[in-house]
Amino acid sequence: MIISLINRSKTLPDAQVQDVIRAINRQLKEDFEPYWSFGATLRLEGPTGKRLSIQSNADMRGDAVLYLVDGTNALEATGWHLANLRDIPYGIVFLGLCEKMNEPWSITLSHEALELVGDPMCNLLVEGNHPFDRRRRVFHLFEMCDAVQAETYTIDGVAVSNFVLPSYFSLGEQEGRRNDFLGTVHNGKTLLSFGMNPGAYLNIYDPKTGKWSQPEPQDDSVARARKRQKALVKAGRGYRRIHPGS
Repeated sequence: MIISLINRSKTLPDAQVQDVIRAINRQLKEDFEPYWSFGATLRLEGPTGKRLSIQSNADMRGDAVLYLVDGTNALEATGWHLANLRDIPYGIVFLGLCEKMNEPWSITLSHEALELVGDPMCNLLVEGNHPFDRRRRVFHLFEMCDAVQAETYTIDGVAVSNFVLPSYFSLGEQEGRRNDFLGTVHNGKTLLSFGMNPGAYLNIYDPKTGKWSQPEPQDDSVARARKRQKALVKAGRGYRRIHPGS
């Protein structure tokens, strides 16, 4: 899989972007692919025009496209229109939003790249336990990073996102099993299957109620703040999956 990266920022030089791409490509090849047995290559491409539009797929020279954009939401992106996103595997990194969340943009780019690899069209659901009621079955979006999105590590000095492993999507727990790459211990436990670590939140669909929800760890101000900021964007693949008419 080839992911085209388009740098539409007016302040971020391509040379700096290439340093980050190099680290994320190492993450994809050396960390992610050994566990998942599939991967991708991220490469920097030039924009095709002044307007931010992928309606004609012109910016997508590979299998998916990621944009680096100044500002904090889609309305600030010049010429952006959500109709352009129809049936195109895409992701957007809003540099202003990264600043508001006090997070290096390389982490968000890593997150978006890993999500594109796992589910390019954001149309996969996995039946699993509800994070607060393990006896109750719900459907989770097939997301690589959301359950651990507050956790990071570095490659060649570049901060990247933690991610879940295939066993995360298994019912029940097994001794010695790893459910995420870092395996961070919180309150004496590592990440549970279909669970979430501090600072994260999930997107789940409950077939009994017919509604989507975004559960977060109890009294987790970091997760709540992240949800508030990201909800303002209204342009992510997950948001469009859950709110198709918006």
